[in-house]
Amino acid sequence: MRAFALVALVALGVVAPAALTAQHEMHHPTQLTATDYARAERMLGAGVAPLMSGQMGPAAWLPDGRFWYRVSTPAGPVNKIVDPATRTVRVCAEADPCRATPTPPLAHQPPRNSSVSPDRARAAFIREYNLWVKDLRTGVETKLTSDGTEEFGYATNNAGWVHSDSPVLTWSPDSKQIATFQHDGRGVGNMYLTSTNVGNPRLQAWKYPLPGDSVIFRISRIVVSLETPNGPTVTRLQMPPDQHRSTVADHIACGSAICDMEWYPDASQLLFISSSRDHKQAWVRIADARTGAVRTIIEEKSETHIGDAGFPEGLFRALPASNELIWWSQRDGWTQLYLHDLTTGRLKNRITTGSGNVTGLVRIDERARRIYFTAAGREAGRDPYFTHLYRIGFDGRGLTLLTPEVANHTVAFSPDGKFFTNTYSTPNTPPVTVLRDINGRVVRELERADVSRLTAVGWTPPKPVIVKARDGVTDLYGLMFTPTLLDSTKKYPVINYIYPGPQGGSVGSRAFTAARGDHRALAELGFIVVAIDGMGSSPARSKAFHDAYYGRMGDNTIPDQVAGMQDLARQYPFIDLERVGIWGHSGGGFATATAMFRAPDFFDVGIAESGNHDNRNYEDDWGERYQGLLTRTGSTDNYAAEANQTHAAQLKGRLFLIHGMMDDNVPPSNTLLVAEALMRANRDFDLLMLPSARHGFGVDGAYIMRRRWDYFVQHLQGNTPPREYRMGRPQPR
Repeated sequence: MRAFALVALVALGVVAPAALTAQHEMHHPTQLTATDYARAERMLGAGVAPLMSGQMGPAAWLPDGRFWYRVSTPAGPVNKIVDPATRTVRVCAEADPCRATPTPPLAHQPPRNSSVSPDRARAAFIREYNLWVKDLRTGVETKLTSDGTEEFGYATNNAGWVHSDSPVLTWSPDSKQIATFQHDGRGVGNMYLTSTNVGNPRLQAWKYPLPGDSVIFRISRIVVSLETPNGPTVTRLQMPPDQHRSTVADHIACGSAICDMEWYPDASQLLFISSSRDHKQAWVRIADARTGAVRTIIEEKSETHIGDAGFPEGLFRALPASNELIWWSQRDGWTQLYLHDLTTGRLKNRITTGSGNVTGLVRIDERARRIYFTAAGREAGRDPYFTHLYRIGFDGRGLTLLTPEVANHTVAFSPDGKFFTNTYSTPNTPPVTVLRDINGRVVRELERADVSRLTAVGWTPPKPVIVKARDGVTDLYGLMFTPTLLDSTKKYPVINYIYPGPQGGSVGSRAFTAARGDHRALAELGFIVVAIDGMGSSPARSKAFHDAYYGRMGDNTIPDQVAGMQDLARQYPFIDLERVGIWGHSGGGFATATAMFRAPDFFDVGIAESGNHDNRNYEDDWGERYQGLLTRTGSTDNYAAEANQTHAAQLKGRLFLIHGMMDDNVPPSNTLLVAEALMRANRDFDLLMLPSARHGFGVDGAYIMRRRWDYFVQHLQGNTPPREYRMGRPQPR
């Protein structure tokens, strides 16, 4: 192994053992101890989150204009009450209404896996492939549909990678109608898994379409009216079945509701979006809830894809009172807002312009004709992933930044729209929560998080970093985690944590959190841990940035990871690019193996967990959105070159493949294809198949974390990990 050095670590006056002391250039393998691992483990979420106080929960507004909230303190949670009129905040007294108000007791309980109406009078559920409703006042159950079958059921929650008994539907605002669909899986191929147990294995089989299949899921949209004179009626929308697609997810379910859909306020009509199978076209449509008549008012087109699996839901709003539609589009390369005529779809005017993406419609004041929206990347010189709140007129005039602090902002408005709470933070600065008026003026500070108990035990925040992408021009943003007591004169092996998206990147939220997975903990073992959002990894930046490797999913941002870490090593000489590790889960597992195969002279050690290594063996929507429809040329196709097993023979370093045998999201065959290719190429590798684990590993997660630490300690540091350390039992500080 190459020479390296580890930093000394001192916590609470305890001198670090020899395993964590700096070493000479000639490396002598060191035995790490359970104490070393326990020290690192205390930097996981369970160890550090309780040491942070001043974190404010959501505001609960009262009829008199006051609100209360719960906040963490060193002694435990405390309830406080706020009067915006007097700008006062005080701890709740016994007489104050500062307790969660229970919902009125129901005469009858909702069925399991049901959807309760807004007025809590009814619950819709699936029984024998049909939709039923239960009156929660009387207990009476009514069958709403009668022709549902196993492969053509109503409100079915099945995207292939998701399959549950909960219904997918959207209640009308008055709780009198239900918008849903009949889900057509007839002719769709099956996915199979078998259990590990004594005796005959149990077969799990369900519909799971793949890229290139001639038949995928379709949905026939319907409206169920519950209070018509002759009992419930079903109205089918007068249109062909839609593809099982949405602009905002790789499912048509957003929670329990239908994606890309909203009722008119009076429940007379439905506004919804239909998407083509390849996501290159989307149609904005309006349906008459009574007759089922449908009309198309807007069509969007893209050379790549419209929206994204990580795109915000609800970026449109029908305004029947003024016959207008607020609509989003990426037509100028950013997610912008536009004002359209609700009848004809004619564009009236642009609302937002310039750089940066609109990320949410927070409040619409129809009377004042103002929109309150969140956006990212509009403020020059700031992290483009930071979200801020803005106000603008329907006519595109009067753009006002309402949350000016250089940070990531979340907001929540009062019911009357006169005030909003605003929490802001960055990855390395703890949150502050203030109350603002409608013009953004701070009424008063509410809470300021305290991390002094965290820093007292040696915790340090990650360092935000900026590096250049593969083109040498584009800025990439990331986080770097270093050992608590960094010796900048030494060299440390680096571990690149990767999630290539494309619906989200490696870094994740730009809000503060005391722990980000095990990044900080892993750094305590003597590593530099880096997460970088490469080109193509997220819709948070420009459309061109997001489409950087459209149609080339095997890119996985690896050229940007290499360029970014090379740039980072120039900035921070303590990074040792002679010892580089990489790991990731799911899409990150796919990317890790890609790195080991396509950049084998740069990456030395990789751990690929639950990877979708060949997107021909993963659910249809994912590959067809980002790679395009599968097309065959002779004996090959446009997905083959992107599959990891195609490049497995190029492996030079140490690779650890891990997958759950009961993974119903990414089928385990993805990893087994890579394993088989490595065997055929006579390459050494490590493989661990978890007999009962699903995609996220569940109860096996702690074991895999420990094995991950062991693998990097042994193969990237050249040291010996403690034997069979058990996570979950860190020693006292």
